[in-house]
Formats: sequence, C-alpha cells, structure tokens
Amino acid sequence: MEKQKVGFIGLGVMGSLMAGHLLNAGFPLTIWNRTTSKTVELGKRGAKVASSPKEVAAASDVTITMILDDSALEVISYGDNGILAGADKGKILVDMSTLSPKVSSEVGAAAGERGMKMLRAPVSGTTNWAAEGILTIFVSGDKEAFDKCKKIFEPMGRNIYYLGTGTDALYYKLAHNMMVGITSQMLAEAMMFVKLAGLDMKKMVELISSSVVASPILCHRAERVAKGDYAGGGSVEVIAKDTGLALNAGRELGSPMPVTALVHQFLNSMKAMGRSDLDNSSLYLLIEELAGKKH
Repeated sequence: MEKQKVGFIGLGVMGSLMAGHLLNAGFPLTIWNRTTSKTVELGKRGAKVASSPKEVAAASDVTITMILDDSALEVISYGDNGILAGADKGKILVDMSTLSPKVSSEVGAAAGERGMKMLRAPVSGTTNWAAEGILTIFVSGDKEAFDKCKKIFEPMGRNIYYLGTGTDALYYKLAHNMMVGITSQMLAEAMMFVKLAGLDMKKMVELISSSVVASPILCHRAERVAKGDYAGGGSVEVIAKDTGLALNAGRELGSPMPVTALVHQFLNSMKAMGRSDLDNSSLYLLIEELAGKKH
C-alpha cells in the first residue's frame, strides 16, 4: 500500500527527531521551519524542503505541526501562505503541540470550513524518548482521521491513545504538565529539606526510587537535582507556558488550582532570572536561593 504523503512544520529538538522517524519509516516527507537552517539535515536525508506552510499542506495528505505556542499556530495556519491556504477536502491537520483548547478549536473550525479535518495529538516524553520513537501520544478529534493517521503516529510513539472527538487530548496533556511542574517543585522542597538536615541527597534519590512515591519522572528529576545537572529536558519556559494555559482553561472551567498557580509563579521567577532553557527540575535552584544556600 502506498504510504501517505506527510508534511511536518516545526523542527525544534523534538520535531526534528519525530520527523526523522517518519523518514526512516518511508513516508514521503515535506518540511518547513521558520529558521531554514533547521531543515538542512532532513533535506539531505530525502525530505522535500518547502518555502511556506501553504506549500507543505498542498503537497501532503497529512500535515503535522510541532510548534511552541498559540501564536505560532495562528501564524502558520492563516494568511496567504498559511496551512489553510493549501488545504483541500479530505486532508488532515495534526497539531502535536501543547496549546490552548480555545485557539486549537478556532483553527480546527477554520480548517473544517476548507474541508480539512484536525487532530490534536500532544506528546509526553523526553528528548531521549523522542529519539527512540517511544513517546506517548494523546490524540483527539475526528475518529476516521485518527484511524487514517495511526500508522503515521506509530514510528514516533509507543503508546497512542484516542481520547475523544474534540480538544480532549489538550485537557489531558495540560493536566499532565501541571503535574510535571508540581512534581519538580515538590522535589525541590524535599531535597532542600534533606540538604539542610545535613543528609546525603544521593541517598535520598535511592530511597525515592525504592519507595511508594517512586515514579519515572520523580526519580529522573531527583537524580538531576543530586547531580546539579539541569541541561536540556523539559524546559522552564515550556512548563511555565503550559501551566499558564492550564490556569486559563481552569478559570473557564471553574476548577480550583492554587498549587498550580503558585508553581506557575515560581517558574516565571526562574524565567526572569534567565533560566528559561534549564530543565524544570532547576526549580531547586530557586529554593536554594530562598534558603540562602546559593553557592
């Protein structure tokens, strides 16, 4: 069976790895990125480099976006050179970013007016998971479109969940990232408590990993704090953005979120200190400074 033609827009660290898996799986791939230098490697591997999002959509059965925020989706979707300008009936738009349900709904409605169906498919996992093709993918939107895209998701993810017909996947993902931020804050306070008691943080990591509170993310973050290694990973900037989106959605739902609001403020403080690119486990550095223990 002939493979679907796939477009990929947004070649950051995660996006480039995900697009690479699609190439490896034999999907004809057309790519675009605002910074054209990020298209070079995939272009050398056989991807067609487009001059605009419109060209990507026109050349593709399924167009995937993996971008930072709401405004980026709006910029690449609308206008004479946007995705929707290249849309045709039967084509599918798959946004794999973590964005607001509101803006995603607006873009989905505009896509529908042009005969294009939209799926929301945010992902969970580290860059290492993206490199290995074992991301968890939360998907919602038209069920027929999901069935058509499942083979496209498989090279990128190990666990693929269909979660509903609307923007359901985004609510699940925002709830997920609320817990990511809260976990890092919880860990920061616990590790500082251990340090001030004169105890061994590496021993605390061992105890966490074999206790009732153990989880992959908590163990990984604890190791980072013990080593003081905050490079890469889920950045402060991204989790601050996502907790902000969650708070906005929570206000619309009437959902109390006091702890998320506090963690969001701590993350914004980290951004103001120039730490946006650090892994969010670096919230420990803020607690360290509040405790007067900065080295």
